[in-house]
Amino acid sequence: MSGSCLGLRKACFLLSVSAAALLLLLLPRGQPPAAPRRRPPPAAGPSGPPEPGGSGLPGTRAEAGGGPGAGAGSPQPVRKGRLGPAGESLELKDIFIAVKTTRKYHRSRLDLLLQTWISQARGQTFIFTDWEDRELRLKAGDHMINTNCSAVHTRQALCCKMSVEYDKFLESGQKWFCHVDDDNYVNPRTLLHLLSAFSHSQDVYVGRPSLDHPIEAADHVQSDGSKTTVKFWFATGGAGFCISRGLALKMSPWASLGNFISTAERVRLPDDCTIGYIIEGLLEVKLLHSPLFHSHLENLQRLQGESVLQQVTLSYGDPENKHNVVSVGGVFGLQQDPTRFKSVHCLLYPDTIWCPAKKMS
Repeated sequence: MSGSCLGLRKACFLLSVSAAALLLLLLPRGQPPAAPRRRPPPAAGPSGPPEPGGSGLPGTRAEAGGGPGAGAGSPQPVRKGRLGPAGESLELKDIFIAVKTTRKYHRSRLDLLLQTWISQARGQTFIFTDWEDRELRLKAGDHMINTNCSAVHTRQALCCKMSVEYDKFLESGQKWFCHVDDDNYVNPRTLLHLLSAFSHSQDVYVGRPSLDHPIEAADHVQSDGSKTTVKFWFATGGAGFCISRGLALKMSPWASLGNFISTAERVRLPDDCTIGYIIEGLLEVKLLHSPLFHSHLENLQRLQGESVLQQVTLSYGDPENKHNVVSVGGVFGLQQDPTRFKSVHCLLYPDTIWCPAKKMS
């Protein structure tokens, strides 16, 4: 009997412990305080107004920080926009003027240019010829370039001289390359004014075509023997043209270090046409047609009075058309000044020592 009671007591004790344990499990446990939630990192840029010194303008952007050590949050310089058309400061010393000539015209043509417009741009003008003329060397110094090209007026000889002109320009480091012939009068003031409208780093090819339509040249030979053709405009060298340095550098694969000659031979074109072929046909940069350039091929008598002084280049007719000259009067007569270049020069620079004392209209 006593053993039965003892067993009953043990059973009751175990039951009480089990019940107590069950109650403890059912009661809510104490939890440690939850850790505070982290806020997301701040945005890369402020949401408010731009910091002083920032542009805050649409279309400007920071340079990509691509170099090693450029931290994700480190400030990067803002890329400046390209200068506007009139935003570039240009001086006459920035222009490389190439005059193409040949031995037989050293006296009859070059002496006149040296007396007139070259005297106003002597430091910028280089004379490209085919003969070592001692008298011309004394007048022009190292600005006379003997190209060692042929004096014959052929496509190959013309392209040879243009090739030397192009290479000398690249060596010069100047901003603009302008080519003219030895029967052109260049007005340095209007030339500077014209080119100041552009940036030399832009692709600029400006001049006047001698034709009223583009020309066509065979470009590539296909595997079946057929040829592809390309149409393009070109500025006639007889009126002069100008090329920006940015564009001239892009021409290099087809023009530098003798490549100009091989390019011209491939398309069988003279020098000025080959320039147009490279720029318009290959680089797809359009010629800017300008009415301010003039050659002996046009009717120059239509240029009269004050308008003559506003042109970039002028010219005069050949001996068979010697009356094809600009119409200016009151300075020299036709016998004294058959090309009218002296008269134009005295109207532009009346203080020139050999000009009449009184400027006449």
